[in-house]
Amino acid sequence: MRKENQKILCVLYDDPVDGYPRKYARDGIPELVRYPDGQTMPSPSATDFTPGDLLGSVSGELGLRKFIEDLGHTFVVTSDKDGPDSVLEREIVDADVVISQPFWPAYITSDLVAKAPNLKLAITAGIGSDHVDLQAAIANDITVVEVTYCNSISVAEHVVMMILALVRNYIPSHDWVLKGGWNIADCVSRSYDVEGMQVGTVAAGRIGLAVLQRMKPFDVKLHYYDRHRLPVEVERELGVTFHDSVESMVEVCDVVTINCPLHPETEHLFDQEMISRMKRGAYLVNTARGKICDRNAIAKALESGQLAGYAGDVWFPQPAPKDHPWRTMPNHGMTPHTSGTSLAAQARYAAGVREILECWFDDNPIREEYLIVEAGKLAGAGAHSYSEGDATGGSEEAAKFKEDAER
Repeated sequence: MRKENQKILCVLYDDPVDGYPRKYARDGIPELVRYPDGQTMPSPSATDFTPGDLLGSVSGELGLRKFIEDLGHTFVVTSDKDGPDSVLEREIVDADVVISQPFWPAYITSDLVAKAPNLKLAITAGIGSDHVDLQAAIANDITVVEVTYCNSISVAEHVVMMILALVRNYIPSHDWVLKGGWNIADCVSRSYDVEGMQVGTVAAGRIGLAVLQRMKPFDVKLHYYDRHRLPVEVERELGVTFHDSVESMVEVCDVVTINCPLHPETEHLFDQEMISRMKRGAYLVNTARGKICDRNAIAKALESGQLAGYAGDVWFPQPAPKDHPWRTMPNHGMTPHTSGTSLAAQARYAAGVREILECWFDDNPIREEYLIVEAGKLAGAGAHSYSEGDATGGSEEAAKFKEDAER
């Protein structure tokens, strides 16, 4: 039986400062059919958007409004997500479904869940559902889903870009061009070759494995840690060394990339002690979640030279306060959380969200690989990747950033 009169609350990031695009740099995006492991792309019955358009901002609406409203449901879209007076807090009280992106997360805390008795479905438009209190979802029979694999390759490409940018000292070199200079000695005094370096990933799931595959042609020596070991034939093909602990891996690596989910066991995994185990002058890249790293420990390690560089696009909270130390620490390559929201990725996760909603409205099963929490327990991809517990929070600090920005 089809669900009726549902209220869907969708939290998306703000439009570009110059307004929603009227024209794009390219006329389209490549058409893909399957992910590298054979999983099919999202398969909704139809879509109401043009692939390659900006869908992840407020005006893009994930291309969902016509579909939702034609079925008689209510659709509320906002970017105002933090603090007691936010649209999120006001509108979630009678919402049945909440949609959010990891790049501009709606922190669905236990307190917020308690205010939303109708809430039964939380959709992550992307991958990584740690902004939802999974323990509260389990206790309140809320189904949590994400569009598994939709932007994994997008993130892996971003990781490789950041590794090269740090090791080759690209950003400061580009800055000299913008300044009108030709300061070759300044540029190369921190520039190295990645060839021959030891490169390791914390987790070798879809993103971590894709990073290993893309780094292999650079003639580096590869390493990984994961609680789920890769098949022997994959290890042999890549020539990758397995480590049974993060500690043993970071001690031998020149470059470490973090590609694991955030849950209680990985929160602040890279603290001062872990960083002290790394080689002096190692590089750390984090496109997983900001809270996996201790923010002050990272900043101090860059200032002392223990780390030669840190790059990533994940912060805690998001958006990051203006006084967040990662904005001003030396030798960093930070960006806003953009790795998984390229225009190509948006087309996939927008289609995936519609596929999920079609199943939800018609009481049909949602794909197993999309499930994080279902029927009061971790399920699907969630059972493989997460642990029970709460690694959310952050809304209060993000609200402070919003207040500072408005002053």
